[in-house]
Amino acid sequence: MNRKTAFIKRFFQDFYLVLIVVFLYAPIATMTVLSFNNSKSRTQWGGFTTRWYTELFSSSTIMDALYTTLLIAFVSSLIAVIIGTAAAIAINSMKPFPRSLLMGITNIPMLNADIVTGISLMLAFIAFGISLGFKTILIAHITFNIPYVILSVMPKLKQTDKSTYEAAMDLGATSVSAFFKVVFPDILPGVLSGFLLAFTMSLDDFIITHFTKGAGINTLSTLIYSEVRRGIKPSMYALSTIIFLTVLVLLLITNFAPKRKK
Repeated sequence: MNRKTAFIKRFFQDFYLVLIVVFLYAPIATMTVLSFNNSKSRTQWGGFTTRWYTELFSSSTIMDALYTTLLIAFVSSLIAVIIGTAAAIAINSMKPFPRSLLMGITNIPMLNADIVTGISLMLAFIAFGISLGFKTILIAHITFNIPYVILSVMPKLKQTDKSTYEAAMDLGATSVSAFFKVVFPDILPGVLSGFLLAFTMSLDDFIITHFTKGAGINTLSTLIYSEVRRGIKPSMYALSTIIFLTVLVLLLITNFAPKRKK
């Protein structure tokens, strides 16, 4: 009886696991299949083709949007890492009360609704006479990426030993060289995770970009939104499939790459 009960329990656990995986990945699998469908219909199979991928790479509109998206994500993440790391070091050196107060203020943009942040930034740009375009999107992405960098770097700063920095100063190192040779290697994992998180958030953002972009400039998210309103093209299925496969390959490389022995 115990074996039968354990078997039934294990069966339902496996069944629920399979059900969850199917629920998560069935839409992605459907989209991938449709990206190779020769017919534009989403309900009728017209034969295997790769013409949507050819159309994707030959479309200047999509390629321009992809280039703009990657450029904004990289530049905004890089600037956010520099500002966020400096801010985290400054906050970490404060007394407990002002440190807690500033950390609470820094967390507000992450908890705030994107639509509120987007409208606020748009109104600020208009009030200061800044025309909406590439630079306003870049400033907006830097603004909402900085808190994520601070949140990633702060735990590593708390783990660092202040005595090593002071020892480097006593041995004749300047404050800059002591930071890059002693402190920075300790907080580097937090800096890298902050950069990757900021890069991902920038790639994924739509609402803030939609409110701060000007006419004639598009990122992938805003381009896909405009295409959906007019009827989505199969080339968008191809683009989404490539993005998914790229992320999947990166995850597989990260998780299964041989670890370096100490």
